[in-house]
Amino acid sequence: VQLQASGGGLVQAGGSLRLSCAASGRPFSLYRMGWFRQAPGKEREFVAGISVSGDNTYYADSVKGRFIISRDNTKNMVYLQMNSLNPEDTAVYFCAAYEHYGIGYSGSAVDYWGQGTLVTVSS
Repeated sequence: VQLQASGGGLVQAGGSLRLSCAASGRPFSLYRMGWFRQAPGKEREFVAGISVSGDNTYYADSVKGRFIISRDNTKNMVYLQMNSLNPEDTAVYFCAAYEHYGIGYSGSAVDYWGQGTLVTVSS
């Protein structure tokens, strides 16, 4: 599966941004999906994950209550709505796909990575 993320940009602290990820190739319904981010000088970290049906979502503690992951299986899209952004959210955000039969949403479980999209939050 090929993943194309978009929607990054510059936003002021307290603002919102929505990232999108378009999937192509094998049927989208075969994959659990996730978002990761990598800040300058830091390791890539898990942000959010969503099950194949979209019924189950998972979040890093640092974004819980502020970010919402969703998917539209009819459009082969996954989204990350980011609210109440702060400068610590500045990072390159990556879309990720996991085979449906896998377990967990860690980075080591990712089967396919998309290219990143840069989010910069100014104070």
